[in-house]
Amino acid sequence: MAAALKRRGLATLLFDLLTSAEEDIDRYTGELRFDVQLLAHRLGRAVEWAAKDARTAGLRAGLFGSSTGAAAALTFAATHPERVDAVVSRGGRPDLASGYLSFAQAPTLLIVGGAGEAVLGLNERAAAALKCPVRAETIPGASHLFEERGALDRVAEMAADWFSRLELPEPGPANGAEGPHESA
Repeated sequence: MAAALKRRGLATLLFDLLTSAEEDIDRYTGELRFDVQLLAHRLGRAVEWAAKDARTAGLRAGLFGSSTGAAAALTFAATHPERVDAVVSRGGRPDLASGYLSFAQAPTLLIVGGAGEAVLGLNERAAAALKCPVRAETIPGASHLFEERGALDRVAEMAADWFSRLELPEPGPANGAEGPHESA
C-alpha cells in the first residue's frame, strides 16, 4: 500500500503500532490490538515526529489505517483535529472509535469489501455517526482482508485519489469546534 501511494507522489511513513514484543504477546492474548487508546497514542507520536522532521515538516497529514488501526486513526483525528487533514480506513473497525466519531473533522474515506458483511455493517453505522465529510466505498466481491486478485490495487487507487485530489483545508488551527481531548 505504501509503495502504491509513493508511486502517486505521496510521502509515506509505514510503521507498526505495536512493538515486536507486544506482537508476540498479542498473538496469544489478542488484547493489545484492541487497545485503541494505545494505538492512537502511538500514531500521534509518529505524526508529531513527521511534523518535526525536515523532510516532512511542511506536508499535510493523511492517516491510512486498516482494522483497529483505522479506529486509532479516527480517534487521533478526533482528538487532534489540527494535525490530521484526511483519513482512509481500509476494512477498518471504525466502530471501535465510536465515542470519537462525531468529533472527527478530517474528511474520511471508508473502504470495505462487499463480501465482508459484518465489517460492511460496522462501517455503514460509523459513516452515519461521522459529522465530517465522509464517503463510503465498497469493493464488490472483496473480503474484509482484500485478498482477492486486484482488490488491494483498487484500495490503493481509491486511497491515493482521496489523499491527492481531495480539497483539504489549509493547515492551521482547528475551526474552534470543541471535541474530546486525549488524556496523558
